[in-house]
Amino acid sequence: MPLGIVVRRAPGATRWAKWAWKVVSVLPGAAGADWKPLREDGDVVEYHAATRPLELHGAECEAYMAGLADKTPAVYVVMRRSDDAQRPFDVLLVTASPYEAQDYCDNGEDIVEKVAMPDGIIGWVRDFTDRFFEEEVFIKRRRDKHRTDRVEDGVGDARIQQLTDVYRAPGRKDPAA
Repeated sequence: MPLGIVVRRAPGATRWAKWAWKVVSVLPGAAGADWKPLREDGDVVEYHAATRPLELHGAECEAYMAGLADKTPAVYVVMRRSDDAQRPFDVLLVTASPYEAQDYCDNGEDIVEKVAMPDGIIGWVRDFTDRFFEEEVFIKRRRDKHRTDRVEDGVGDARIQQLTDVYRAPGRKDPAA
């Protein structure tokens, strides 16, 4: 599903940041755009920055369900700073998976914005997860039949002659003495 990304530019709150940028909404089914101004109110401008596809994958159903269980379900917009003053950010992707968004947060180069998910997209993602989610069966791991009651002090390579037993635990007495 194509989603238009709406980015707001407002005057910065400090002298070090001239502008404050924030993703404020998404537009389901939007046509392509390239930083098209949508609304202006003094110094505050909202841009239709880009349109990116929201893709859902069956392997990510658990992540989508975790996102839908949140108090406010959200989509995540991943952006990266660009050198172009007319287009200050490149919109890389939009995702409904909080796990995928966390992966992009970890690299330190990308900006990940959380945006409230519109009701139509909530229904679309919920229908997808209902159709494709398969709960993973828990399989309890069994212990190995390895014996732990054996004493293995002094086990070493018999071909190497040594004055002391380098494999003996320091607190144990030498059995040869």
